[in-house]
Amino acid sequence: MATCYGCKEEIKDKVLEALNKNWHPEHFACKECKKRIIENKFHEADGRPVCPKCYEVKFQAICAACRKMITEKVVKAMGKAWHLEHFICGGPCKQQLSGQTFFERNGKPYCTADYERLYAPKCGGCKKPIVEKAISAVEAKWHKECFKCKLCKEPIGVDSKFRSDKDKQPICEKCGI
Repeated sequence: MATCYGCKEEIKDKVLEALNKNWHPEHFACKECKKRIIENKFHEADGRPVCPKCYEVKFQAICAACRKMITEKVVKAMGKAWHLEHFICGGPCKQQLSGQTFFERNGKPYCTADYERLYAPKCGGCKKPIVEKAISAVEAKWHKECFKCKLCKEPIGVDSKFRSDKDKQPICEKCGI
């Protein structure tokens, strides 16, 4: 004995099987417009059938990059929908970012390498991007290991006294006499 998912009553005659459920053919209808779905093409939303027209209007995502409808795989990121091939790094590499860690800047996604290269603060010592904790001193940010005396090359501790030279490089208290 089959029970219709639409009306919850027993199905005595024809059974329509769709979405892993049984239906009276007349109860297999669009969740939105309530019109009977008679063609083979339909979509699903919350376990219910949706006709192609309603799906396009209510559920179909528009790609944030090309502004066209997404009919295949969709990437949801940054509060937007994207075609898989359009969710790419906004930096020079232009690699696809689906499934990868990315950073957002001015509404664009960036891969880690391009984001660091373009936007991360640069170390006052080695000039490479700083992506973790930094020391702020002498009008710059520094990797902990790069914050050292220009003269003796010894590390300068966070609580240590130092001065800076005309090139804004730190000089420890011992060398600065």
